[in-house]
Amino acid sequence: MTLEAYIFGMSSIATNWVPMPKFLESLLLAWAPLWLIIGIAFTGPLSDKLGRKRMFYLTMSLYALGAVGITFAYEYYLILLFLAMLLFAAGGEMNTIMVMNHEIMPNRHRSKTMFFEINFINFGGLLLAAVALSSAYASVSFQRLMIGATAIVILLVLAYARLKIPESIRWLEEKGDIEGAEREVKKYFKEGEEVKVEEIKKDKKLPSIPLRLAVSTIMAGANTIGFGLMTYVAGPYFFPQLTATIILVASIAEFAAGLGISPFADRISRKLILLISFVGTASSTAAIYLTIPLWSSNLILFWFLLVVLNVFTSIGYLTEDTLKGELWPTTKRGTYTAIVRFVSIGAYIPVIFLTAGLSIYQYMLFNFSVWFIGLIAAILWFTKGIETGKGRSLSEIS
Repeated sequence: MTLEAYIFGMSSIATNWVPMPKFLESLLLAWAPLWLIIGIAFTGPLSDKLGRKRMFYLTMSLYALGAVGITFAYEYYLILLFLAMLLFAAGGEMNTIMVMNHEIMPNRHRSKTMFFEINFINFGGLLLAAVALSSAYASVSFQRLMIGATAIVILLVLAYARLKIPESIRWLEEKGDIEGAEREVKKYFKEGEEVKVEEIKKDKKLPSIPLRLAVSTIMAGANTIGFGLMTYVAGPYFFPQLTATIILVASIAEFAAGLGISPFADRISRKLILLISFVGTASSTAAIYLTIPLWSSNLILFWFLLVVLNVFTSIGYLTEDTLKGELWPTTKRGTYTAIVRFVSIGAYIPVIFLTAGLSIYQYMLFNFSVWFIGLIAAILWFTKGIETGKGRSLSEIS
């Protein structure tokens, strides 16, 4: 998750690597979500067909190639090529993590582990911005070297960790591979430990798959677009000298908020937290829009409002990202999670181009409308959806 955010944010930083017109700047900003969703589209269904761990080995290999390549990328097309490779891997990694965590964690820890993991997306943004603000980062070659070095270090940690975790036993059993499930149990669990996937309980109150897809996609889209416009796009478009600072401030606020709420994730209502977070983001964005004349001349107010917005954004992001991986049947979990992420992140791409020519007033008003649509979806889920938090069984809700 740290590496995914670090790589995603590099597109904003890379706008300063080589001279480029506005159109190519917008293309580079759109490159991150574009290749992220291509990676999601491929690995989501493949993880359902081939397994979760196999996807990890594929995406880790691509990370290694991309990290080495970007270090020596001195032309615009090479930057695009190796960033695409890294982003494809990032999209696939994140999708598989979101699927597998729900399947291998005990119910009493399922939500808090997912919250903690997703929160390291915020840490990745924080790490990127901190490095970008260092004096050494004035060197473009140092920037590329940092990507390669960071990726390789994290890859070593990932390779070790993934050798120590089993394939999803839940997925193996649902696919009918009982022998495979038994092999995983013998290999990774101590003798005498009980390893059991609970029986699926029928719940007549389960919302339909189309409703789950629609609501989770709209909330995910609002989160992606709303967060991206304020954190990654507003800087290059309106405050070029503050791009790294905006990413840093937003990431610190989000990471701190995530650390605060994550320990309680298994005890709180997913539906209620989603509603509160979208009320907060819509209200904060409205305040940013209404006070443009004030913070245009006093950036202290802008920083304060940005922190408030990103506290609510973080809470909503962690909750919604947890939700969209837990709602689906096990044999289709990777595919449905990928659909939600593909559509919601994909919608961010045309928005980058559409907002390039807007005034600051139009830009902030557009951002408010995005969060307001997300709020409508959160209200719909609060009234028509099911509770997936409070330690509820994955089998029961999926």
